[in-house]
Amino acid sequence: MIRFPKKKTDISTETVINTIWVSSFMAMVFSIPPLGIFLGIYFGTGNLIIGAILGFGVHFVTLAFSSKISKFLTNIMS
Repeated sequence: MIRFPKKKTDISTETVINTIWVSSFMAMVFSIPPLGIFLGIYFGTGNLIIGAILGFGVHFVTLAFSSKISKFLTNIMS
């Protein structure tokens, strides 16, 4: 994980950039697959309810593993 120093003036530019990249990739991991499932089911079958249920389900399953995903992305970016 990223460890921030106690003083705000001690944060390096590298730490800030790494945090922005990890946050951006996490946002993509949490939003793109559920949105793709929702839209794929909706446009493929025309069923809004099933698409929404499966999209929300995938979204919350990825949120359940958010700490592991965050650690994995932080290790890759570092």
